[in-house]
Amino acid sequence: MTDFNLTPSDSPSFILMGIPGLEAAHVWISIPFSTFYILGLLGNFTVLFVVGKEQTLHKPMYLLICMLALTDMGMSTSVVPKALCIFWFNWKGVTLGGCLTQTFFLHAVSVMHSAVLVTMAFDRYVAICDPLRYATILTNTRIAKLGLVGLIRAVLYILPMPLLLSRLPFCDNRIIPHTYCDHMAVAKMSCGDFTINRTYGLVIAFLVIGLDLTLIGLSYVLIIRAVLRIPSRKAHQKALNTCTTHVCVMLTSYTPFLFSNLAHRFGQGIAPHVHITLANLYFLFPPMFNPIIYGVKTKELSDQVGKYICRR
Repeated sequence: MTDFNLTPSDSPSFILMGIPGLEAAHVWISIPFSTFYILGLLGNFTVLFVVGKEQTLHKPMYLLICMLALTDMGMSTSVVPKALCIFWFNWKGVTLGGCLTQTFFLHAVSVMHSAVLVTMAFDRYVAICDPLRYATILTNTRIAKLGLVGLIRAVLYILPMPLLLSRLPFCDNRIIPHTYCDHMAVAKMSCGDFTINRTYGLVIAFLVIGLDLTLIGLSYVLIIRAVLRIPSRKAHQKALNTCTTHVCVMLTSYTPFLFSNLAHRFGQGIAPHVHITLANLYFLFPPMFNPIIYGVKTKELSDQVGKYICRR
């Protein structure tokens, strides 16, 4: 470990250690990592290709699915390639600029991913609670504008993070016990006061997760209230079935994220390799499972995917 220590006069670079305590198993760990990553890329690329080719799928719901696929691919690509370089080639070094760039992209894409899930909840709310006006309320143009708002929000929220990190003094120990440059993992390498970084991270977590989950929860309260007013039991089932896909996607997306954050902030007794593995699952599971969920649960999309596979 001391071989990686740097003096303050050296260039400000860092060492990413991968998964501490499991260094001997890095090559074996890389097998599920690379498999999940490739499956996620193939699944999301297939969704993008099929929706792009089929005019019948150029609808708001499928535009949202494409936005989710893009954020899924961005999330995994911002983390997994560097992690595989650590596992396969022991390339642990990363410059300060590279570290800050990775911090920005992985957090910005995560915020954008959450914004897409909120927009999907709004889409389901309009489809069930105001179906007659769905086509006029949610047009492709309006969905694109909502996506742009989500992107601007992500950039504005996350841009201060690397800027705040760049102002911190980094001394001898620049060994980060992680597979990627997480905001707080980098801040803890500073020999200065990083209270502002910690506070800003908590504020952003509250604004994104707290606010977004509240909006999604509110949408589903209104959806359930509207469904209960429908006299037909068959109509009940049909209305709720339109929401199951979105609920499954939320569970695969938010569950690893919440577990990782709770373990990071309150799980002092949890072994580091457990926490880091949980953190990586957030970037591996949603990109792999979301295309499968939409492929299975969305008949129109699954039919078109099946048609293209049969042609090949």
